[in-house]
Amino acid sequence: MIITVDHVTKTIGERVLFTDAFLRVSARDRIALVGPNGAGKTTLLEIISGEQEPDSGSIITAKGATIGYLKQEAIEMHGTNVLEEVLSVASGVRGLEHRIHLLEEELASASAEETDALLAEYGRLRDRFEHMGGYTVEAEARRVLTGLGFREQDLARDIAELSGGWQMRVALAKILLVEPDVLLLDEPTNHLDLESVTWLEGFLKAYEGAIVIVSHDRSFMDGLVNRVAELELRTITTYQGTYSSYQEQKAANRERLIAAKKQQDREIEHQERFIERFRYKDTKAKAVQSRVKALAKIERIEIPEERKNVRFSFPQPERTGDEVIALEGVSKAYGDNVVYRDLTVRLYRGDKVALVGPNGAGKSTLLRMLAGELEPDSGSRRLGHKVSVAYFAQHQLEALGLNNTVLDELLLAAPDWTQEQARTLLGTFLFHGDDVKKLVRVLSGGERARLALAKMLVRPASFLCLDEPTNHLDIQGRDVLEHALSQYTGTIALITHDRHLIRAIANRVADVRGGSATVLDGDYEYYLRKREGLDAPGGQAPSGRGQATPSPRDTGAGEAGARGGNAARTGSGPAVGAPKSREEKRAEAEVRNRFYRGTKDARRRLQSIDRELATVQARHDELLEVLGDQGIYEDKATFDAALTEYATVKQRLGTLEAEWLEVSERIEALEAERGA
Repeated sequence: MIITVDHVTKTIGERVLFTDAFLRVSARDRIALVGPNGAGKTTLLEIISGEQEPDSGSIITAKGATIGYLKQEAIEMHGTNVLEEVLSVASGVRGLEHRIHLLEEELASASAEETDALLAEYGRLRDRFEHMGGYTVEAEARRVLTGLGFREQDLARDIAELSGGWQMRVALAKILLVEPDVLLLDEPTNHLDLESVTWLEGFLKAYEGAIVIVSHDRSFMDGLVNRVAELELRTITTYQGTYSSYQEQKAANRERLIAAKKQQDREIEHQERFIERFRYKDTKAKAVQSRVKALAKIERIEIPEERKNVRFSFPQPERTGDEVIALEGVSKAYGDNVVYRDLTVRLYRGDKVALVGPNGAGKSTLLRMLAGELEPDSGSRRLGHKVSVAYFAQHQLEALGLNNTVLDELLLAAPDWTQEQARTLLGTFLFHGDDVKKLVRVLSGGERARLALAKMLVRPASFLCLDEPTNHLDIQGRDVLEHALSQYTGTIALITHDRHLIRAIANRVADVRGGSATVLDGDYEYYLRKREGLDAPGGQAPSGRGQATPSPRDTGAGEAGARGGNAARTGSGPAVGAPKSREEKRAEAEVRNRFYRGTKDARRRLQSIDRELATVQARHDELLEVLGDQGIYEDKATFDAALTEYATVKQRLGTLEAEWLEVSERIEALEAERGA
């Protein structure tokens, strides 16, 4: 075991993120850490990495184990070029290399007497340099950087010139080059293109260490992880298998949990009815108090809040002519870098085209030319009949009115809509209740992305150009976008690294590389099958695709006869101590005999019920504890067996309780008759 999250608790202010959280990370684990926004996934990674301290519990790390942590936020870098920044993590190797160069200079001018000693030192340093991977570290750094989308000419660029997204790639390259025993990756695919995501997935599959990853990319997780740790309801529940397998298990577990809660609710209702019925009955006082105490101890089963699925019929664009857009013989260059020369692309009504290809091939340039955001150097752009265009890219998030509320910002795009209509659409994009009154300035990146997409779809153009629309969106947000684009009847050109969205939406794929765009008439799976036949200069081909409840019995019931006998003397009759006639004594004897005969079998049965109730109740309590343990939901067979036995035991318990009450009341009736 490399890392153990040992019963860790963490609160922020008054909010409890997780309590008594437990997780083990073994040498080759690939664990996806999932959960709703705000559950504390990033906080847990920071605690594991040592950047935060838990309120209680501890992180146990194997002796000598190293941890590499990629944060979700951008890290500013400056003062060197891309390659040197990545190689800076190999400081030991670089220091040795420097010392070797100094020795070489000394050897060049050394005397014969000094040469032997210098050669011995030189040989020792060379051996150590080789052992530390000094001869391959730069080649490995170049391989990692190339895989993450850097071109050879980019490696000498000043790192300060790079955008935040590209600096994140450098940060990831540094961690991958070090090869720590455990990789903690917080949204590593956010700033990657599709080919880089595919490369990273392959790299991590072959990685020798353990990986704990937070990601909203379902295809990426499915291709990589073998366990899922869900952080929800302030605890961690682990599932074996891929992310898709986790979703299936979670759905089944939820159904079982709902069934267990219904059983528990019926049990609680039954006990509460008993308490209410016999609260003021002296003979049941002990049983009532026992049940009151037991109810107070019950750990109520909690059902995780189900995410709301708001059904909404999205507005549709005006119908266009058959040909939506045509780029005819276009060329585009940036200085000496010729991206396209004499390119022709045509898109038709209903096309949903994913633009794929290696970094730097010109996907964004092509999308911007299609959208009319970028003029080609030559050639023509022609829109079809009644075609309107909308372009979505991340920089548009900054164009939102920061001082507007969410609702007002949407209504700016649809001034003729009612507030009810706008609220319904915003509900579809996960803005519920008072969320619509938030100012745009306080929204997270994901919330701004959802609002910008909602604005675009409230009055949809007939041709949508989308550049990485899933950036900043969590899985639920991506589901919303997928639903909206699935309903959309217009034409789409799309760049995304989210293969799940491509598979769900695209009916054509444009492979962009080498100055050309080859459009295949088929979905993403068809593209993957055909990919080997495409020319791929300058890039890599993408790869495939609750608690114990007492019985109702009154432990003093067996003494009812004795109490009844004493009570019988309080009725009307001769005064205490008065002499009795023979007839009176005979009558009393007959009453006693009749009472004894009438209650003998009942008392024997009551004692038998008491014994069986004790056994059944004990098993009932054991099963409630078993069903109250979240861990049982990981094993369907064990849970089903426990639930089936619980139903049988519960039914038997109800039968015994009903019979116990009937026999007790019969004995009480006989006691009352004797007293009369």
